[in-house]
Formats: sequence, structure tokens, C-alpha cells
Amino acid sequence: MSEINVVPYIDVTLVLLVIFMITAPLLTQGVQVDLPQAVAEPLPSEDSPPLVVTVDAEGAYHLTIGVGGKPEQVDAQTLLARTAAVLRSRPETQVVVRGSRQVSYEAVVNAMVLLQRAGAPSVGLMTDPPDSR
Repeated sequence: MSEINVVPYIDVTLVLLVIFMITAPLLTQGVQVDLPQAVAEPLPSEDSPPLVVTVDAEGAYHLTIGVGGKPEQVDAQTLLARTAAVLRSRPETQVVVRGSRQVSYEAVVNAMVLLQRAGAPSVGLMTDPPDSR
């Protein structure tokens, strides 16, 4: 017989492919954020008011529920509890993070992780429009 039997090689390749497909998502960590690639468009207006978490220059969290809501300074556990309560009662609520220019990147990411643990399916980043010069 002068031909090579490739069936065992195909079987091994498929097994390795399945192993890599299962383990690859488990190896990545982080907060999933879809960042815009151009000038950001305004969020579409929906029936439920947004939940806005502001991280000020000192790294403190301020929670605003709704458009006319008053920002209230909260700690991490209160932010987690209140966000989870709002998302349980209104799961379609948009969640947005406003970070000060002076705050560290770590503080904004920590806020996003807290929101993710509270059950937010996606978190947006709020920005100011660029200056037109």
C-alpha cells in the first residue's frame, strides 16, 4: 500500500480544535466594552431613564438614576446594591459611566466591574463632544 492514511490525523486535529475552542474563552479576562471608532453619536432615547455612574477626580462614585435625578455619592457596596435593584426592576435600563479626566483608568475600570457584577449586560462610556476649531 503506497498511500498515507490521513483519517487518524483528521481525528486528532478535530479533537485539538474542540479543546482550543473550549479553553480559549476561559483564558481571557476583562470588561467587555464596545468603544466607538469615530465621533460618538448620542444614545437613542428610550422609555427608561439611564443609570449614570460618575467617577470624580478623587475616585469617588456618584450615582444618578434617571434624567432629572440628583447625583448621590455612594461607596462600592451601595453602588453594587442599588444598581442591581434598578436592573432587577427595569432590565432595559441603559448603564453609562462618566469618568473625570483626572481620575486613573483603574478607578473607571473598577466602576465598570462593579456594574458588571450588578448585572449590567453592557456599559457605555460618556464623553463630551470634541471642540470644533
